Amino acid sequence: MSKYFYSAITGFFVFFNVLFSGAAYAEPQELNFGIINTESSQNLKSAWTPFLDDMQKETGLKINAFFASDYAGIITAMQFNKVQIAWYGNVSAILAVDRSDGEVFAQVIHSSGAGGYFSHLIVNKDSPLSNEKEVLAQAKSLTFGNGDPNSTSGFLVPGYYVFATNNVDPKAIFKRTLNANHETNALSVANKQVDVATCNSEVLERLEKTNPEKRAQIKVVWTSPLIPSDPLVWRKDLPADIKGKLRNFLFNYGQDGRPEAAREKEILKALLWSHFRPSDNDQLLPIRQLELFKEKSGVETSANLNAAEKQARIKEIDDKLVVLNARVEELNRAKKP
Repeated sequence: MSKYFYSAITGFFVFFNVLFSGAAYAEPQELNFGIINTESSQNLKSAWTPFLDDMQKETGLKINAFFASDYAGIITAMQFNKVQIAWYGNVSAILAVDRSDGEVFAQVIHSSGAGGYFSHLIVNKDSPLSNEKEVLAQAKSLTFGNGDPNSTSGFLVPGYYVFATNNVDPKAIFKRTLNANHETNALSVANKQVDVATCNSEVLERLEKTNPEKRAQIKVVWTSPLIPSDPLVWRKDLPADIKGKLRNFLFNYGQDGRPEAAREKEILKALLWSHFRPSDNDQLLPIRQLELFKEKSGVETSANLNAAEKQARIKEIDDKLVVLNARVEELNRAKKP
């Protein structure tokens, strides 16, 4: 009797261990894909749904689109594991990496084949403004549509190249400043609801297709240096085989030789992309440098810090820049033949 008793007990504990260890390490069969709010959710859904449907079919995972009202919503959702993979801009990707256990693993390539895109300042075609210097000179009489604070092309890049390098704060120099996504800024300029706004080349290209009449009302008065193409970020704690499925899908999607290549290319074209290539967190280094340069400019012109405080903050920023610059130089050396 004791033989059967101990056998039953042993079997129970084996079952218990398998059940709960399996629960602890079970692979997620459902992933939420975060999509940053560059334009209306309806427009984004129509462009993204075919792509995510293909991802679901090929990986065998249930893929849910996750939209939020701003970039911070996607970053926070990833932090609390409500989003496991997301399309970000470079600035929001930095926050996802630093705060949300994220990791860059892929980069989108534009449909033209370019590895980047551009930030713009835009005005209505009837505006007398023709460049960023005129915008700054007349700022007191202008309404300004700035981007989401976590946007690379809508906020950081113009914030540095147009404003920080000229030692001005957009919130202080314009008659009125608003924050909105790229599409809203573009339409506000087209409809003469704001005088000048930030936007980017990809949104203007999409607007050319979806609403050419409105695009015809917009004039570009400033263009940034090339910004690295957007990254895809996943949570680092995704199981290895799930990561493998996602890599296999993304890096083969739309490639010649696949039975569905022509259809997949059209789906990517609707997203303004041609393909994906592998990437990592080093993609974010130039944007991290920009953020520090902008922060340093703000410290240097701050009226709220005394000389000693400025010196301490500037040294702290310079020390960070030394580390970043060394890493960039190391990568550049590695690229040389």
